[in-house]
Amino acid sequence: PGHTIANPFVDVKEGDFFLGPVRWAVEEGVTTGMGENSDHFAPLLDCNRAQVVTFLWRAMGKPGHTIANPFVDVKEGDFYYDAVLWASENGITTGIDPTHFNPTGICNRAQVVTLLWRAVGEPDSKAEVTFPDVPAGEFYYDAVAWAVENGITTGLDNGTFGSLDACNRAQIVTFLYRALA
Repeated sequence: PGHTIANPFVDVKEGDFFLGPVRWAVEEGVTTGMGENSDHFAPLLDCNRAQVVTFLWRAMGKPGHTIANPFVDVKEGDFYYDAVLWASENGITTGIDPTHFNPTGICNRAQVVTLLWRAVGEPDSKAEVTFPDVPAGEFYYDAVAWAVENGITTGLDNGTFGSLDACNRAQIVTFLYRALA
């Protein structure tokens, strides 16, 4: 998709794989900048659970929710409140236990792709996963297969998916862009 805004960030350069996805994310209201002047995107900053679920919720159009809040660590007024309740209600994510969401916990790449896959309805895939760090039977196997089949990821330069690697802002925005734009 084309972009109508100029790159607003000093730390996103021409040629970065995430330039298009970042511009899309800003245009769509998925994310904004960081820092005193909001002129930094912080592409290498690891994303926590609250940020990932909020980015996903915004990219999906900020759908509503009807459940009561089951999490003691998610309060009304938190920027991620509606996102977490929507994701919980729709089976996209659960807490780390029945009453804790752990909003500051860092998300890895396997978790992020799984959240995205669940958000789009857990579509089937015929792709064979060849990444050595995505063994059959893992909770994220089908999500990674779908992501590969649909061009959402090609893995990392070292031939792995990076399943347990923290997912940074550049990666999450790129996954969202490739899946939803």
